Amino acid sequence: MTKIEAIIQTSKLDPVKEALHEIGVEGMTVLEVRGHGRQKGHTEFYRGREYTVDLIPKIKIELVVRDEMAEQVVTTIETAARTGKIGDGKIFTSKIDDAVRIRNDERGESAL
Repeated sequence: MTKIEAIIQTSKLDPVKEALHEIGVEGMTVLEVRGHGRQKGHTEFYRGREYTVDLIPKIKIELVVRDEMAEQVVTTIETAARTGKIGDGKIFTSKIDDAVRIRNDERGESAL
């Protein structure tokens, strides 16, 4: 099993969710997060004063899929989330040893 964590722009959540549902992804966890990468934030004006926003709102999507589906999921997220501009986000993958469904103690891929 592979865990996929994607950090994307907030405006890209719906297109990414729809694209994942189209390829058969059934479950995911979505979190609102803040952070920055190379873009290091930006400057805004509020009531005539300038201030720096250094932690930008983003969306983090976490999902665990069968190994054979991992590359398709990564490609789908890339395609749906890409604007071609700085701040599009990152995707991280890692191996998962086991999964347990709490309701009935199913283990492994059947618990997904």
